[in-house]
Order: sequence, then structure tokens, then C-alpha cells
Amino acid sequence: MLHVRSIWNGAISFGLVSIPIKLVNATESHSISFRQFHTEDGGRIRYRKFCELEEREVSSAEIGKGYEDADGTIIPITDDDLTRLPIPTARTIEIVAFVPADRIDPLHMDSAYYLAASGAPAAKPYTLLREALKRSNKVAIAKFALRGRERLGMLRVVEDAIAMHGLLWPDEVRAPEGVAPDTKVTVNDKELDLADALMDTLGEVDMEDLHDEYREALEQVIAAKAAGEAPPESPEPATGGKVLDLMAALEKSVRAAQESRGGEAEEAEVRHLPAARKSARAQPKETGGKKSTSTAKKTAASGSARKSTAKSAHGAKKTAETKSTAKSTTKKTAAKTATAGKTAAKKTAARKRSA
Repeated sequence: MLHVRSIWNGAISFGLVSIPIKLVNATESHSISFRQFHTEDGGRIRYRKFCELEEREVSSAEIGKGYEDADGTIIPITDDDLTRLPIPTARTIEIVAFVPADRIDPLHMDSAYYLAASGAPAAKPYTLLREALKRSNKVAIAKFALRGRERLGMLRVVEDAIAMHGLLWPDEVRAPEGVAPDTKVTVNDKELDLADALMDTLGEVDMEDLHDEYREALEQVIAAKAAGEAPPESPEPATGGKVLDLMAALEKSVRAAQESRGGEAEEAEVRHLPAARKSARAQPKETGGKKSTSTAKKTAASGSARKSTAKSAHGAKKTAETKSTAKSTTKKTAAKTATAGKTAAKKTAARKRSA
């Protein structure tokens, strides 16, 4: 932070407490910039600043700023004029209120800055304001002047520092008129349930894992062309088309999300999710369906046992006993098997005596 150039020096006005601070940018741009050049010979295209009266190029030191009046007259405005504006926020971030953070609509958020304590005397009041913001779970609303205009700001704590988000004035935020669809559309419970399932499957994301893939691809193209190689080919675009069946699209999205998370995309889970939710809403149809499924499994098991018993009575004695023991554990089957064994033993003993 100490090596970042400040863009504004002033103080935070916290009641009668004044905190000297430096304003530094909290964000930075990593976008790749391009230069314009003459395609015929590769010469750089530059914009030069000319004076209309003298018809010559002028340096930055010779350039001032001013306000153009209705008749075209330029009224010079110097930096000293701006610092001496008759408002308290010319060099001061004036805190006007403390409000809960959820009171600030993100639509009002603008640029972000860090407020750095300016010198050792600022450490104590700076820490006081930071800890007061932490304990109150509130943000401070302030007014300040920057780049020729007064602005709103929101002060909050970020780790051990105080950050300030520039806020747009209420009249700078447009109302969302004419943005929502004009057509009246009804969304049913099944579609909402599948949308919930898709949201749950996608889950959360660590912001640190997100990166600018466009910039990375652009860097690859620049590196390839610099090396005299052909730039990498772009992948085939995904086949889109109109979504005719919203339910099918949602189910497919859930399966795709499950697969991308490393899990198995089980169609039964996706299909039965709305049924599970409707069962919670006390719909008897779905509840009955679940019971009938369980009963069907029990009936199938009983039928299988009866078929096994019938086969054991007709087949060979050794095979019948093995199948009957493996597939049925009922007392009735065990009794029949025991009776058949005793009868066979008596007949065998009678044959031996007669022989």
C-alpha cells in the first residue's frame, strides 16, 4: 500500500474528529490495451494537441481547463479555484450518517478506494473509526469532492483497512421501466423446483478461482503472432437454438451441472425432485405413488419365493433343497422341505429291508 500513489489527500471528518488520510485506488485494470497504426507502413497513429489560434502543437504544461459559456467564451478554472470551493467537502470526506450495509443498493456502487492513514498522528483516530464500524455492523455515508464534482461515498472495513465505495446520486440511477417482459408468464412449481435443484447443484464459488479467460486467450494470440505462428483456433460454438421445452432444458442443465461437479448425473434424482417437494406440500397423489412402489417391491419378493417353492417340488431333490433354502426363509417352505426329506428317507429304508 505504501508504494501506491495517492490520488487525493485530505481528511475524514468524524464529528469533531479529523483523520488525515490519503485516497488510493483499490482496484486495477488488467485489460490489454491496443495502439493504432498505419496499415500501409506500420507507423504509429498519434493524436497531437493543437492551438486553434496559433496553429501549432502545444505541450501539457501550456494546457489549462475551463468552462465553455453559451456564447463560446472559455471561463478559465484553475486547480486553486477547485480547492477553494465554498463547500466543506473540498478537502474533507464528511461523514453524514451511519446505516446498515443492506440499506445500500448495489446499483449505486461506483469506484472503490482505500483510505490510508496519513502519518503517525492519524493512526489513533483511524483505528477508532475502523473499530467503531466493526462493532456497529454499519457503514458510514459520506460526501467528498473529487475530480471537479461532489460525490457520495460509503465507508466500510476491509480486513484492517477502511475502504470507500463511490456512490451514485439517487437521480443518477435509472428506474427499471420497460425492462421486464411485457408478456404475462406463469411459472409452475415443477419449473421452480428444477430451477432450485440447478442452483443447489451449481452451489457456491470461491471468487479467487475466477479469472479472465478472454484476456488469457488474447495473450495466447499475441504470443503466437509475435513468434510468427498461426494463432490458436477458436472452439466450435455450442449449438443453441430455441428452448421449446423448459422442463427438459432444466433437467438437462441439472445433469450437466452434476457431471461438471464430478458427480453422477442420475436422471431419477432430477425427475423425482419436484415429486419430493410436492409430497411435502401434502399432495396425496405423490405420497400414494411412493407407497405403491414399496408394496410392489414386497409383492415381487413374495411371488419370487412362491415360484422358488414350486420349482423345488418338481425338480431334483438336491437342487430343489438348495434353491428353496437360498430364496425363501419362510417357515412354511422350511416345513415342506423337511417333510419331503423325511418321506424320502423312510422309502429308502423300506427298500433296504425288503432287499
